[in-house]
Amino acid sequence: MNLKILYEDVHIIVAEKPPKIPSQADKTGDKDMLTYISEYLQSKYPDTKSPYLGLIQRLDRPVGGAMVFAKTKFATQKLSEQIQEKKVGKVYYGVVCGLPEKTHEVFVDYLLKENRSNLSKVVAKGRANAKEAILEYDLLETIDTPEHGILSLLKITLKTGRHHQIRVQLSHANLPLWGDTKYNKGFSNHKGWTQIALWAKELTLEHPKTKKILTFESSPKDHYPFTLFEKV
Repeated sequence: MNLKILYEDVHIIVAEKPPKIPSQADKTGDKDMLTYISEYLQSKYPDTKSPYLGLIQRLDRPVGGAMVFAKTKFATQKLSEQIQEKKVGKVYYGVVCGLPEKTHEVFVDYLLKENRSNLSKVVAKGRANAKEAILEYDLLETIDTPEHGILSLLKITLKTGRHHQIRVQLSHANLPLWGDTKYNKGFSNHKGWTQIALWAKELTLEHPKTKKILTFESSPKDHYPFTLFEKV
């Protein structure tokens, strides 16, 4: 894999995670982003035996886009605090099956993670262990396709970070993501790998040392079905 570095300094490194690559080691044993970046740092700084690398955020394996990693323990602490305090801005592009009723909407749901199935579902407010999930979307473009009918390109601003949040909330709103075999009934019988049409487009954070606000962008323009749209 050719690692695409979006930004790097002594404190942080931002890279583009391709689809299919795990964010960190999982039960498959497949090579993950932490390993790829560790190897990159080892190659770039051969005099350092084991360069420090901190995992700050995770993207689901089928999801591509911008990810930030810490190169120092200080940066890990500061960036983790921003994550916990919901100060990190996350914007995604997603292609959903169907046409939203509104061009702009905010979804507020309560999600419950089912550990056995590793799935989440929308439940009633007040349910034990349920967590509030908030996302905002803007409709960017809609097309009609012969194979999948109407597809819509959404700009999704994530307000909270829950397990499978975007996938669950959009599915609950009858706007399931294209290619999602877990939450889109139209793809549930698909065998083998299917790319989910969800991409981490923008990542905004405060630099842990300089405190400057930085925004990093990654484009899915070369990945189907994003290739069908003009406004990617």
